[in-house]
Amino acid sequence: MLSAVVHYDMELEQLDVKTAFLHGHLDEFILMEQPEGFVDKRHPYKVCLLKRSLYGLKQAPRQWNKRFDDFMRTNGYNRNEYDQCVYFKKLKSGAYIYLLLYVDDMLVASVDKDDVKRLEVLLGTEFEMKDLGSAKKILGMEIVRDRVNGGL
Repeated sequence: MLSAVVHYDMELEQLDVKTAFLHGHLDEFILMEQPEGFVDKRHPYKVCLLKRSLYGLKQAPRQWNKRFDDFMRTNGYNRNEYDQCVYFKKLKSGAYIYLLLYVDDMLVASVDKDDVKRLEVLLGTEFEMKDLGSAKKILGMEIVRDRVNGGL
């Protein structure tokens, strides 16, 4: 994706999903003890039925990814068959927009910055997002853009 960004002189923005794992819906029946500090003194042996995923649950990453995938597909995005972390969509203009997802970190690339902003707004309707601006670092890689010389 990064080579396409350079080749087509695309905009490259970075986003973060706040508390991503808390967005996942559970497909199974999970009970937990009352959290420390929140124990009902009248019913200390009652348990909590989880409706959503929590950090620390082994199901949390999968449920988050499933929810995100459902959202993207519902909104017309396709998942790359060779790299399941990449989503793409052909826009009315004929150009493409790409989204790379790694857990809760995203890179969004398109030739038109307005298309990137529209996707950010769309994501914000479903998830609490943080706009990190132009991509600077992902997966431990620092991203330095040199548009004049066509480098990244």
